[in-house]
Amino acid sequence: MPKKSKRSKKTKSKKKFKLISFKPEKVDYTKVRHETSVDQSDRQVPYNLRQSGPTKVELLISTRVRKSPYWHLSMQAGCWRATVYNRIYHPRGYVRPEKGGAMVEYQAIKKHVTMWNVAVERQIRVKGPDAEKFTDYVITRDATKISTMRGRYVILCNYKGGVLNDPVLMRVAEDEFWFSLSDSDIGLYLQGVNADKRFNVEIDEIDACPVQIQGPKSKALMSDLIGDQVDLDNMPFYGLAEAKVGGRSCVISQSGFSGEAGYEIYLRNATLYAEDMWNAVLKAGKKHKLMVIAPAHHRRIQAGILSWGQDMDHEHNPFQCNLGYQVSLSGKGEWNKKADYVGKEALEKMKEQIKNGEKPYKLQLVGMELGGKPIEDYANDFYLISNANGGKPVGYITSPWYHPEKGINIAMGYVPYEGNLNNNGFPIGNFGKKYKVHLPKKYSNKPVEAVVVPIPFTESFHANTREVKK
Repeated sequence: MPKKSKRSKKTKSKKKFKLISFKPEKVDYTKVRHETSVDQSDRQVPYNLRQSGPTKVELLISTRVRKSPYWHLSMQAGCWRATVYNRIYHPRGYVRPEKGGAMVEYQAIKKHVTMWNVAVERQIRVKGPDAEKFTDYVITRDATKISTMRGRYVILCNYKGGVLNDPVLMRVAEDEFWFSLSDSDIGLYLQGVNADKRFNVEIDEIDACPVQIQGPKSKALMSDLIGDQVDLDNMPFYGLAEAKVGGRSCVISQSGFSGEAGYEIYLRNATLYAEDMWNAVLKAGKKHKLMVIAPAHHRRIQAGILSWGQDMDHEHNPFQCNLGYQVSLSGKGEWNKKADYVGKEALEKMKEQIKNGEKPYKLQLVGMELGGKPIEDYANDFYLISNANGGKPVGYITSPWYHPEKGINIAMGYVPYEGNLNNNGFPIGNFGKKYKVHLPKKYSNKPVEAVVVPIPFTESFHANTREVKK
């Protein structure tokens, strides 16, 4: 196991983490080459594994990319950098590096409560007499088991079994579902599935934009915000409720992208009423030390929560990215969904192959602890992984970050699948196996030791099915 960073002892005595400053790396782009030793032969479009470092260009703010109803409010809150997610500008930083950067935001979500602008989670509404039948056809879980005013984390797959999207699915009425999207334009896909109108439904994006309220003080803030409109004490995980925030109609969900206690507020007619809801949250949050931050990727990595497009995409099947339970489990824990759905044939074939000791894919998502200086910002590349004795890369890191409580870097990444299964028959990594990870020079001048460990790295406030079913 890699040695713990010396940083861990120092941080325990300090109230805030201080970002280590590094000089920007100079990259000779004429010498950048694509790494071909990683076996991606089961992909049509292999991941780009060129180690080109930071991209020193300005993100163009144009009309091709949408500004969410909360964009100007994020600017007021100090947002200084953004990316594009679902063709919407997505805030990715509020505290500047010279003031502590992302790790200051980390302390806020660990100790107090935070608000995130996540309007990029576009809401695709499926409504009509066949809403349940259609939804059941496009997801791997059993939609018939989802009660009205309940949500579920679900996946949609293509006919090959590749993961197209992993949204939160909310059933807001008997005949109405909302797909709260991750980063792929699944709305157009859903309309394409029903191009022949065999399902009696309407499929459209609606003007309902969420913010997330995450952190140990989230319930206290929500109680002050909505009062007795919702019985928060008896609200289940992924439970939904109607409430007014700032006098405006919202759907409240007890859910989030952090592993901490938290809620999501879906504001209806967000384009008209963004300020009313947002400012009401800020006012209620003052006594709870509310901080507006970027989505807490440091905390979601600890929880083993996947980010579509980063940790998996449409050429990853659920079994190789720790989502096998989504194929074998349906809505409330029942096994083996009986109804047909997109990708069922391919996924059931893979499930049988895995059961019989075969390896229907090349690489498996695993958790790792690794050496090097603390990684306290987003990775610019998929950092390469070699075997313990070095040599050519055999895999790559997708989501790395520093874990302050463990005093070590953690990461999710892909390495060759060795056929290891957990007690439920789902593929896992070879725990204890060692590798070398090629980090940028600002973190290490040489490849660092890494070891495969179980996911999650830190338990979630609400344990995910993936965490419970070992």
